[in-house]
Amino acid sequence: MEQIIRRLSQKQAAIYLFMIILGGITFVAQLTVGDAGRAWQTYLINFLFWSAIAQGGLLFAIIMHLTRARWSGPMQRISESFVMFFPISLVLFLIIFAGKDLLFPWLHEDLHGKELWLNMPFLFARDLLGLIILYGLGFGYVRYSMMLNNGGDEQQCRDRMTRFSVLYAIGYALVLTLIGFDLVMSMDPHWFSTLFGAYIFVKAFYIGLGGLIILSALLHLGSKKESILTPDHFHNIGKLFFGFCLVWADFFYCQFVVIWYGNLPEETSYIILRTMVQPWQSLSWIVFTICFIAPFFILLNKNIKKRPTAMLLLCIVILGGIWLEHVLLLGPILSPSGFNVGITEILISFGFFGMMAMAIYLYINRFGKVIFRKTVHKN
Repeated sequence: MEQIIRRLSQKQAAIYLFMIILGGITFVAQLTVGDAGRAWQTYLINFLFWSAIAQGGLLFAIIMHLTRARWSGPMQRISESFVMFFPISLVLFLIIFAGKDLLFPWLHEDLHGKELWLNMPFLFARDLLGLIILYGLGFGYVRYSMMLNNGGDEQQCRDRMTRFSVLYAIGYALVLTLIGFDLVMSMDPHWFSTLFGAYIFVKAFYIGLGGLIILSALLHLGSKKESILTPDHFHNIGKLFFGFCLVWADFFYCQFVVIWYGNLPEETSYIILRTMVQPWQSLSWIVFTICFIAPFFILLNKNIKKRPTAMLLLCIVILGGIWLEHVLLLGPILSPSGFNVGITEILISFGFFGMMAMAIYLYINRFGKVIFRKTVHKN
């Protein structure tokens, strides 16, 4: 176990710090001498993407606690490491306010009576409050989980973990629905879907599981024979991942169905633009293939789900597909002529990855002995 922690060396931390600095410099350079609108679009995509991974990653531990599941083993504690990205996410959200003029096209439109809801002070105040509450609940749960693993009063810790778990699960659904409405759906203020909020928080759990599998696989492969993760752990979480692959695809498709059976032709423009007009049509098929069709057939194989290396590679590809899905949702409004993923977008994304990796690195180096403890507390 100690060798696992030592392998997360200062050299790795230096690499993550370099990625953060490089991403930040690229973002600032794009703002000042490049296309500022493109820079802010990349920033928003990455904020939504990496925040969702952290929010959904912690939800795994919450669900395992509430359902008293024992199969998750150390993965439950590994998922708690995503809580370290929460403060970073909060700061990143505040920075979005600086790019509001380039990110929210409805600021310059007639909203036909929607001004009460779609105005910047109210939008940022409610989203900021929602994130503070959600992240506070997440930290509350992890605090008592750590106290329990360090010999705290068992009954008191479990009771408070349960309270925070219930509140976090409720807050997760409500806050991510609000974020989806305000930071994604509002880009086209004259289109709305009551299913969109559910689609956002289901997707966040889907990629949260993907992020957890990647992290667990890296720790398992890095520890070799010392790992306390087994093929059964990966098989079980692989089945859950497969299930939410289906749920994500279902909500992806339901956006079409509701418009069809409701006979709402005025709502079709949003869907048509993203599925029947180039370059978005090709991108929509790429996203659907990477995030559903390919994993559906691959994860039918039991042996694949038991192999950490295979699951690691598959989850990396799927998370890349979901990143492109954010481009599909935001691009037609923010970049009507098309959004090409170039070196600038990649470097900015690396900066966000560096922040996530650094947060997890700090958590594991601080609490690694608890994470890799071989005696797992019962739920």
